[in-house]
This record gives sequence, C-alpha cells and structure tokens, in this order.
Amino acid sequence: MLYKLLQIPSKIALIIWCRQIKKTNDQYSNLQGPMLIAANHPNSFLDAILLCSIFKQPIYSLARGDAFKNNFVAKILRSLKMLPVYRVSEGVENLEENYNTFEECIKIFKKNGTVLIFSEGKCINEWHLRLLKKGTARLAISAWEQGIKLKVIPLGINYQSFSSFGKNVHLHFGDAITNTSLSFKKDESFGTKIQLFNSKLKKQLEQIVIQSKPVDKIHLQKLFNKPVTNFEKIIFFIPAFCGYIMHAPLYIPVQKFAFAKFSKIDHYDSVMVGLLILLYPFYLILVLVFVYFFTNIYYSIGSLFLLPFMAYSYVKIKKQF
Repeated sequence: MLYKLLQIPSKIALIIWCRQIKKTNDQYSNLQGPMLIAANHPNSFLDAILLCSIFKQPIYSLARGDAFKNNFVAKILRSLKMLPVYRVSEGVENLEENYNTFEECIKIFKKNGTVLIFSEGKCINEWHLRLLKKGTARLAISAWEQGIKLKVIPLGINYQSFSSFGKNVHLHFGDAITNTSLSFKKDESFGTKIQLFNSKLKKQLEQIVIQSKPVDKIHLQKLFNKPVTNFEKIIFFIPAFCGYIMHAPLYIPVQKFAFAKFSKIDHYDSVMVGLLILLYPFYLILVLVFVYFFTNIYYSIGSLFLLPFMAYSYVKIKKQF
C-alpha cells in the first residue's frame, strides 16, 4: 500500500529533480517477470526510486541490512518492497539472514515478480564500474536450478551529477541473460558457474556504465549535455525566476541539512530527493493556505498546480554544468 502511495509523488518529484531521464533498449519496463535487474550502484536509494518509477510492475529491491536493525523501520522498508542483504562489514553473524532473503526472492520469481539487485554491492558516487560481487550470480543460478525461467537484465545507471538537481540521467539496459545463453555444463561446479555468469554480466555492464573521471567535465558534458533552445529560454524564464524565489524557503534548509549530514557518505543526492518527496506536499498545502488567506479559493487551488510548474520551468533552463 505504502509503495503505491509513494509511487505517484516519486514520479512527479523525478520530473522536477531530473531534467532528463533517457532510456535506451527500454523494452523491459513493460514486461512481466520473472526478472532480476542487475545494476551498478552509484547513487544510494535514488537508484531504486528511479527504477520503481519507470517499471509498471512493482519492483522488490535488495538493500543494505543494517538499515533493518530497528523493527519499526524494518516494517516500513518491507512495505516499500525492500529486502535486507548483509555484508561482512555489517556482522558475520547476520550473513545467514541472506539465505532467507534469497528464499523470498525465489518466491517472488515464482510469482513472475521482479527483483532489483546492485551487483557491485556498495554505493559510491563515481563514474566507474566496480568489482561485481557474487550475490547476483548466486541468486540467478539458484533460480535456474529450480526451473524458473528467470531473465537477468543488466542495467547501467548513469548520472550527470551527484550533487545538483535538474540533472540528466541515462538508463542503459543490456541484453537479457538467461540460463540457455550461458549454456552451463552438467559437471561444472557452482563456483565455476558464478565466474562464468559474472564474466558475462561484467562484459555487458562495461558497455552500458559510463566510465569517466570526476575532473573530466568536458567528457561528462559531451555525454550528458542537453542544449536549451532560445524559445525554451523565453517561454520558461519568468516562471523559472518565480519558481526559484518560491521554492527557496523549502529547498535551502533541506539542502543545508542533507549536505551537512550525508555529503561525506555518498547519500546526499538520495536524501535530498527523499526529503523533498516527503516535505513538498506539506509545503504546497502551506502555500495553498497562505494564498487563500490573502485572496480566495480559486487562486489558492491554482497555486497547487502553478508551483510545481514553476519548479519544472527552472529545471528546464538552469545551467547544467
């Protein structure tokens, strides 16, 4: 229920937060499972929000296990279709819980569901494909051994920036990996199968994950820049200016809080989006009441639609680099 409830505001928020979401080979977002989306992990839980907003079928995401320590928080995360995966750094004693999570994933696949796994394991804000962990291979091979016709979909998630809003995002889908496409031999060990799987997945991800140095802004500009026409500048200038003024009382305090608390652990961008998704409806209501107090109900309702449009206008013409 909570997943569905937040899906609509998330979609609206991404229209404002992301200037462009470009998808290539986007045939999978309309398909039913069983599917395992194997993605890189550059931007914390914003990666999952993006995928949950574009896929028609609900997506179950695997998230770091330490976030589930508190029982109340764990219930909320599970209601958002998130399942815990523990790393050695989060306690060796918790690793056995991963078997329960993998069993839950198998049940989801048997019901033709879709699971998102971040094959690098850890989130780091960078334009680089890191070493793939074994979890994706283990889950896929286990599903195939149980006769599930699982499709593994490689996905490259690429951001223009990890610190600014109005960014351009490129989602590059690879070709599906299936049991038949790997052609495992009967006498091959489980370890060998994992190596073969990761080798195939790595080759695909290397082609769809953008590789760039943070200092190479010219390269990033060539990859992500989306030119603004003079017509757009004229049309959106006034609402963009108004949007900047009207949203500053909300945006600036949230930005300062998120930067102070989360900028050093690569969660700033995701926390900003998460907080704005939660706070923006209340901010709109506050503006609505304020406008109604000084004018009338018609202007008040009009502001409910005008404010998001002004924010969108600012994103359309703001400086990208």
